[in-house]
Amino acid sequence: MKMFGTCTILLLFFLIDTISTAAVTTFPRATGNVTYTNARVLAQNEIFDGAMRRFDRGRGACKQQVEGGKADAVFILENGATLKNVIIGPDQAEGVHCQGSCNIINVWWEDVCEDALTIRQISGTTRITGGGAKSAQDKVIQHNGGGTIIVTDFYVQDFGKLWRSCGNCGTQYPRHLQLNGVIAKNGKVLAGGNGNYNDTVRISNTCATNVISICDTYKGCNNGCAPAKISSGPSSVCLYRTTDIRC
Repeated sequence: MKMFGTCTILLLFFLIDTISTAAVTTFPRATGNVTYTNARVLAQNEIFDGAMRRFDRGRGACKQQVEGGKADAVFILENGATLKNVIIGPDQAEGVHCQGSCNIINVWWEDVCEDALTIRQISGTTRITGGGAKSAQDKVIQHNGGGTIIVTDFYVQDFGKLWRSCGNCGTQYPRHLQLNGVIAKNGKVLAGGNGNYNDTVRISNTCATNVISICDTYKGCNNGCAPAKISSGPSSVCLYRTTDIRC
C-alpha cells in the first residue's frame, strides 16, 4: 500500500477544514404559499419560522429596478428579530428590510426584484446564515446603515452585486462585511465598499465562478452623487488574498 507523507496528510486535513461545503446550491421546494397585503413586521427579538413556505406581495408587486421602500418589503424586521426557513417569491419588490441588527437563517430569494435584503442598523451585527438568492439585476444585499454584516454559507447566482455599501446615502457610516463559505456563480461584483468611509470587506473560503470582480473600492458621497469606482481587487477596503477565493 502506498503511504502518504506527513506533509501530504496535513495538507489534506487543511483543505478539508478550510473549504466550506455547507452552502447549499439547490433552491428548496416551497411547502405552501402566503401572500401579504402589507409587509409583515417582526417585533424586536421576535423569531419567525416560515416552515419553508413561499411569501410574496401578490402579482405585479415587482417593478424591476424602480426604487421602493420598506413598505414594499415582504418582511420588516425590528432590532434583534430572526427570520428563518422562508422562501421569498418573485412577486415582491423589496424582499426583507432589517431596521436594526437581525438574523437571517435559511432564507431563499427565488427571483430578486429591486434588492433582496436592505440593512438599516446604525451599529451592531447582522448575520446571514445559509440560504441563497438568484436573478438580481443589481444588488442582493443593500447596506444603508452601519455596523457589520456576516454572511456564512450563502449561495448566489446570476447577480449584479452580492453586497454594496451605500455609495450616496445622506448619512454615511463605516460598514463592514465578512463573507465565509459563500458560493457565487455568474455575477458582476461580489462586494463593493467605500474607502473614504473606512469600509472593510473580509472574504474567506469562498468559491466564485464566472464573477467579474471579487471586490471593488469606491469613493462614496452623501449628497446623492454617483460614487466613483477607485479600484478592483485587494485594497485597504478589500481585505482578502487570491487564495481565499477557490472552488
